[in-house]
Amino acid sequence: MIEQALTAIDWTTEPRNLYEPIGYTLAAGGKRIRPTLVLMACDLWNGDKKEALPAALAVEIFHNFTLLHDDLMDNADMRRGKPTVHKKWDANTAILSGDAMTIKAYEMLERIPERHLKKCLHLFTKMALEICEGQQYDIDFESRSDVSAEEYLNMIRLKTAVLLGSALKIGATLADAPEHDAELLYNFGINIGMAFQLKDDLLDVYGDPETFGKKTGGDILCNKKTFMLIAAQKQATGAVKNELEKWLSAHDYIPKEKIAAVTAIYDKLSIKAICEKKMDEYYSLALKNLAEISVDNNKKTPLKELAEKLMKRNK
Repeated sequence: MIEQALTAIDWTTEPRNLYEPIGYTLAAGGKRIRPTLVLMACDLWNGDKKEALPAALAVEIFHNFTLLHDDLMDNADMRRGKPTVHKKWDANTAILSGDAMTIKAYEMLERIPERHLKKCLHLFTKMALEICEGQQYDIDFESRSDVSAEEYLNMIRLKTAVLLGSALKIGATLADAPEHDAELLYNFGINIGMAFQLKDDLLDVYGDPETFGKKTGGDILCNKKTFMLIAAQKQATGAVKNELEKWLSAHDYIPKEKIAAVTAIYDKLSIKAICEKKMDEYYSLALKNLAEISVDNNKKTPLKELAEKLMKRNK
């Protein structure tokens, strides 16, 4: 349903340089997890998935807008195995096309039934603003050397997890789910989102570029304050600490050497295992949230299976 609806949108209108990059971004694929969550949540209470489809598309278009601007801010070369918009076109195009995507997302949201519009609009707008807050924290962390694990986890909650939680709550709202259950489903999405981002951090270091869709080691090269780096800074002592600090402060280096050296430090400090443990904590919380929702367990199985799939992904 989602792929057909996205394909049906005509992005060939004028001005081409505004709309073509949007079509290019959406056609690049992706897992379509967030719009799928809208429909799955709606289906949990036997809601009309066709009525929920515009909200699902709004979520997907907005999500891709955030990726487009994130890539520009990070000066990333590749996304899903293809050149990023600012590399294929230019920075100004990426900014303006991204802006147009946010407007298109709200335009799509207008198509949901009027009885649900006010509540869903509130959820969507709150989500959108929180994602911007998360992105700002992420930017602020670039110039700080004292970011705590708690600060980082709050940042990814805002930047990543609220989108999954909100997608689920919007879907539940469109199916007239009880408020308590809708909130439990939101928390399920938050906790899965936290585990999802921690997995992303891990894959940036240990993933296979062929399946991951982008170069690995990017976070290491730009000294990005990930959970893994913060954990390494906390764990490191003596010569290992000095070695890590040397690479973090280095300005002139061969990228492959820095990636290999910092990864070796992570290996020495068992950072991968520490990250996986934190992921498992959030995954367990998510399953607890899901278990408490007052819907037949069989109906919850697809969400449980999706959560498991996200934990085991390699891209």
